[in-house]
Amino acid sequence: MKRALASPAGYAELLQEIKGRVRTAQVRAGLAANRELLVLYWDIGRMILDRQAAEGWGAKVIDRLSRDLRAAFPGQQGFSARNLKYMRAFADAWPDPEFVQQPAAQIPWTHHCMLLDKVQTPDDRLWYAAKAIEYGWSRNVLALQIQSALHTRQGKAVSNFQATLPPPQSDLAQQITKDPYLFDFLNLREDANERAVETGLLKHVERFLLELGAGFALVGRQVHLEVGEQDFYLDLLFYHLTLRCFVVIDLKARDFTPEAAGKMNFYLSAVDDRFRRDGDAPSIGLILCRAKNRILAEYALRDLQKPIGVADYVTRLVETLPEPFRDAVPSVKQIEEELSDGEVGQDGAESDPVP
Repeated sequence: MKRALASPAGYAELLQEIKGRVRTAQVRAGLAANRELLVLYWDIGRMILDRQAAEGWGAKVIDRLSRDLRAAFPGQQGFSARNLKYMRAFADAWPDPEFVQQPAAQIPWTHHCMLLDKVQTPDDRLWYAAKAIEYGWSRNVLALQIQSALHTRQGKAVSNFQATLPPPQSDLAQQITKDPYLFDFLNLREDANERAVETGLLKHVERFLLELGAGFALVGRQVHLEVGEQDFYLDLLFYHLTLRCFVVIDLKARDFTPEAAGKMNFYLSAVDDRFRRDGDAPSIGLILCRAKNRILAEYALRDLQKPIGVADYVTRLVETLPEPFRDAVPSVKQIEEELSDGEVGQDGAESDPVP
């Protein structure tokens, strides 16, 4: 029979404090309200931090604390050692208790755990928390946005919005842009043309709309315009529900050129004439290209009268090899067969398996 370990100084008092705090929270809100749950977790994390600092406790105390809390509250989830460590990190990351009363407290605990794991600075965590509230991001969507470093791309397109749109429309229009756009869900050859990019985006329309951001509603692809008895086709036409305007997207499978800006200016004039109705704001153009020279783009947009943005987009390229070299590269099957035989190192021992 194992003997119970002696409790460190102050441990019994801490356990009683936490038990009391949990019971109080259960009575007040039944842990149903997310805000109350976050307040509880912050309080627990702060108590653990304070006791560890005062008593010099090691990390193993958290394992014991987890066992005792789960025994005290057998029907209550959330007291694993891992979650207690998150509580401690939560309180350490946000030392001001007022934080849990701010809007960021509206996001679920699992969102906060992800922010603690994946985002380094408090300002960036607040930015993602605010966006998650604004757009109702699930945990998976939040993970995708963090992975794509959205906070470094949002509103970064080159544009002439300040010169062509009134405030606050100009600021709102800038914020719907990104640079670069990440279309890494597309597998395209390096020589893929605009139509291939367009087809791929609409094949993955949910991911495409997620990358564009909230508020974009697809109107159509290859939208026909007849001007001066000539036919023209818009790659993609959207309506933005917040800005209340049409958004024309022109895809370029090459570097940006000034001619593209002139062509977009023409497209916007036609869209405003044919589609814009009373109450609609001026249409906006977005030119998405493989790459751009920023200074060249700024000059190209400077004196145009229509609001236009220019940004890069990135896809996952499928590498292709010239015909003479294809047989020289082993196939996946050949590699797997060689690995399954087991290699022998120089010392005669089998090498570590490939993960």
